[in-house]
Amino acid sequence: MDIISHLTRTVTPAVLGDDNDPAKRNLLEQFYAIFAARLADKDTYGRFANENIAQDDQGFYDRVWTDGSHRDQISRELAAQHNVDATASRGLVAMAAPLAFHEIKSLAGTTPVPQFLNDNLSTYQHHIPAWAAGVIPAGMIANAPAGERISNTTSTAPLVREEEKSGSFMKALLPIIGLIILGALAWALLRGCQEDPAPVATPVATEEVVTDEQTVVAADIEPASLTLATGEANTLYACRMNVGDEALQTNVMNVLSNAFGTETDKCRADVDDSFAADMPAAAQLSSILPIFQSVPDANMIIKGDEIIVNAADAGVLDQLVNDLQAAAPGMTVSAEGPLDLQGEIDNSLVATDTAMNNLGENPDPRDVARALSLQVINFELDKAIIPDANKPYLDRAAQLITETPDVELMIIGHTDKLASNAYNMKLSQERANAVKEYLVSKGVDASKLMTKGMGETDPIATNATEQGRFRNRRIEFSVYDESMGADADGVVVGDMTDPDLNPLDANNDDITVDGDDRMLNSDGTMADPDLNPLDNNNDDVLPDGDDPSQGTSLDPNAQ
Repeated sequence: MDIISHLTRTVTPAVLGDDNDPAKRNLLEQFYAIFAARLADKDTYGRFANENIAQDDQGFYDRVWTDGSHRDQISRELAAQHNVDATASRGLVAMAAPLAFHEIKSLAGTTPVPQFLNDNLSTYQHHIPAWAAGVIPAGMIANAPAGERISNTTSTAPLVREEEKSGSFMKALLPIIGLIILGALAWALLRGCQEDPAPVATPVATEEVVTDEQTVVAADIEPASLTLATGEANTLYACRMNVGDEALQTNVMNVLSNAFGTETDKCRADVDDSFAADMPAAAQLSSILPIFQSVPDANMIIKGDEIIVNAADAGVLDQLVNDLQAAAPGMTVSAEGPLDLQGEIDNSLVATDTAMNNLGENPDPRDVARALSLQVINFELDKAIIPDANKPYLDRAAQLITETPDVELMIIGHTDKLASNAYNMKLSQERANAVKEYLVSKGVDASKLMTKGMGETDPIATNATEQGRFRNRRIEFSVYDESMGADADGVVVGDMTDPDLNPLDANNDDITVDGDDRMLNSDGTMADPDLNPLDNNNDDVLPDGDDPSQGTSLDPNAQ
């Protein structure tokens, strides 16, 4: 695993923002190697292993290197080597440290961080400069081959003293050069004494934004997450996961199936390499789930190294937190706070803005849908009028959709469960239509947008708490597939039983072909009308893997 490349891809954009200065990028790359070498020391890592390090905690850098002279040396040497202002250098590494810490923990997964970094030393050791020997554990710097330069600033060539020639031209220039240096120093001192001096270089701030299920970490890769809700009688009410690969999805689904059985058919998984391929809590899920399952009408979000829970019964919430913390001591478990409605809305809009900024040219339609889904469109009660706060972001969305070739999106409306199912279904469809109409009014081709109202039928959280109901009232965007079926007005009709987000649910109700369901040919025609080519019951209409004897005529035993 190339740790430095991963951090350069994920953390550096968060620190530098729109600043594409290659010198600062190279400075950070070298700092990541020094930082990793420091964390490889068990005693150093042990000082804050159980702390909840905020991703904007710039004081964290001071706790990693408690000796101020070491911190000064790092920022000074990095600044000199990469020709960056020393103040800016200190700011860059202080901002990068907590973000890099979270990414390294995510990469390590269940392996202790020091062990992970020592096991992968060879991938970053060559980035560590010789001058860093005094600020990291012994033995972390690679030995330079004999006769080669140890660094760009050190030469192994013997020193040769040349005799000065009388009347040397350079000697005559020395006083002039000295005056120039003195003048530059005086100018710098004058600027430093100004009442409100403009910084030579100011690092771009990074903000952590927590929304419904997403935490925007200003990085390319989001931590994997799992969101669960229980219903009455300890049933599984809702289940969503965002994971980086099918291997993690399979592992999580297997543990969920052991706990909840066939109720895991409700699980929906977004599998994409924009999410981490590991989940720190995965090893403890078998202990976590029975505890959570025992509390009805509860909600749990597992993301990165955090678990946030809530329950309709406030009396059991504290006990739930304590029990989960005991079961997963490496995680930070906390109770969800009161709903901050305006804060959630504002944060979601910032998250959407950040995600759209990071899409780049010719984005993947799935990434477009994810970015647009981050915003909270907080409709007034019983109404389907777009709030003014969302219009600037939908304006950007309209331009984005128009400029992205071959993108077709489905706008899906959802509600909580406070009204009747019929009323909620109608309201959710009206709200999805309202979003489409607004985008069309801003120039989007109506044929690119489909709509579907799901009412209360597809929750992502419990409806027994205020926070859960808020999450369930939402507009989602997804990539439209023609197999979903839409009428002339672009409204998806019929039951969207499984929008193909769970390829391992074994229920063969997926709309498109995936790992558990070969129901469609490549041209979209039906290949197996009984939807299960591997059920071993020989009732298939066409020959397949479990029925090689089937001919062109209908099997007499067909159901």
